Amino acid sequence: MTRRLLKYLPLTALLLLAGCSNPATAKLDRENSIWDKYFVGPLSDTLDWFANLMGGSYGLSILVVTIIIRLIILPLTLKQYKSSKRMQEVQPEIKKLQAKYKDDPKKVQEETMKLFQKEGVNPLAGCFPILVQMPILIALYNSIMRNPDIGTHSFLWLELGQKDPYYILPLLAALTTFLQQKMMSSQMNPQMQSLMFIFPVLIFVMAMNFAAALPLYWVYSNLFTVVQTYFIYGKPAAAAGADAIEAKSKKSGGSKK
Repeated sequence: MTRRLLKYLPLTALLLLAGCSNPATAKLDRENSIWDKYFVGPLSDTLDWFANLMGGSYGLSILVVTIIIRLIILPLTLKQYKSSKRMQEVQPEIKKLQAKYKDDPKKVQEETMKLFQKEGVNPLAGCFPILVQMPILIALYNSIMRNPDIGTHSFLWLELGQKDPYYILPLLAALTTFLQQKMMSSQMNPQMQSLMFIFPVLIFVMAMNFAAALPLYWVYSNLFTVVQTYFIYGKPAAAAGADAIEAKSKKSGGSKK
């Protein structure tokens, strides 16, 4: 349960950051702040550079920088996936140990650790990549919200420094958040699946009250995650379940013959 919650730490951190502060009003302090000098400042400069390259379009600049950042942290995502997959593979053995030593929790813990050592599984390996991703994603969030030039530019129907008056972008942010969680539903337990409805609502409320640049970044990031998830995890849970039922049906039909 804890490991699955950690998967949502980057998004949770962004939501808390958005709710507790308004970085758009905080100027970059490259002289006295290590965070601004080495993290937020360079990303903000990168946004400016790509915007100048693309005819002053910060909407496209946010897209390009988001893709670059997500590609940079992709190896961490793959490492997290491999760790999660190994943990899933040993789950049947862990359940057997829990059933065998159900009256001795200490013995369960000891035998589980022995199993991890035997199979070469590190239960904390999936957490480290997430913790590394967090400051990168939060720095990108800050660079978008604290760049003074972004708020003065428009993109499509949006004024990037103003809220979307038609609520189209908040809806897109909520829908893409739901879609990316739907793609990940095969990795969730039943308790975690309730987040599929909670996070999109939170994102919609936040997007309604923030300058359009931030929810635009959320939409880009969500769409990248959807594509990434499709190629890493394969089909969504519903489709995978349908395939499993179909395969089982064919197998039963073949055995009858």
